[in-house]
Amino acid sequence: MSTITVLGLILLILMTIIGGKTGATAFLSLIFNFGLLFLAVILISWGFPAVGVSLVIGTIILAFTIFFGEDDALAAKTAYIAALIVMVILILIIFPVENWIMAQGFSLEDSEDLEGMSLAIGVSFVGVAVTEAILSTLGAIAEASIAIAAGLSEIIAQQPQVSAKRLYVDGISIGKQIIGTTFNTLFFGFFGGFLALFIWFAGLHYSLGSVLNNKIFVAEVTMVLFSLIGVILTVPITTWVMTLQHRHQAKLKD
Repeated sequence: MSTITVLGLILLILMTIIGGKTGATAFLSLIFNFGLLFLAVILISWGFPAVGVSLVIGTIILAFTIFFGEDDALAAKTAYIAALIVMVILILIIFPVENWIMAQGFSLEDSEDLEGMSLAIGVSFVGVAVTEAILSTLGAIAEASIAIAAGLSEIIAQQPQVSAKRLYVDGISIGKQIIGTTFNTLFFGFFGGFLALFIWFAGLHYSLGSVLNNKIFVAEVTMVLFSLIGVILTVPITTWVMTLQHRHQAKLKD
């Protein structure tokens, strides 16, 4: 049995013990999402438009992630709608930025590994970079949207007569706390994943300018910034969608 299999089983057991049915379904959604990411790679390699593949696969991934991990129907529906809106906005931001910074493809640090291999694979590296950036932001968006939606849903359950204005203020307050923790999570995840590269930069005496203009460094920092932008946009959009849902339910009761 491989190490990955053992760790995967440990993760499944812990999620099931602590999270119960919700934890088990969340683990199942993780497997489905992995399959969807693999499907996205295959579709792009076959020549399908990268942005179109990102939009379709991203929509399905958000559905699995949110609806499999949340039992509250109101919170799940609100989080899903908000996440879709944020994803579309991010696509409109990511596509021109990726074309502008030209950080897609391989860098000089990859030249030794790619020596003797052909790069004429018939796929646009800009499209690949756009797809990578979009799919990389989905986890942070889904996490933020479901956290805010679940919190607001609980407020509505405890105070059914809460005003829309008060609900919006509470949503922004919840979002402020999420932004701080998400920033640290993304930053340390980026730093930890590229610690070996940073040591390489230091060992080879890269100048600060060389590091800041390095293709790998720029690409990864850009994805972190995209994720942060997505989380920041998720806060008011999720709150706004929940406010509309609350108003609609109030009208139906009247």
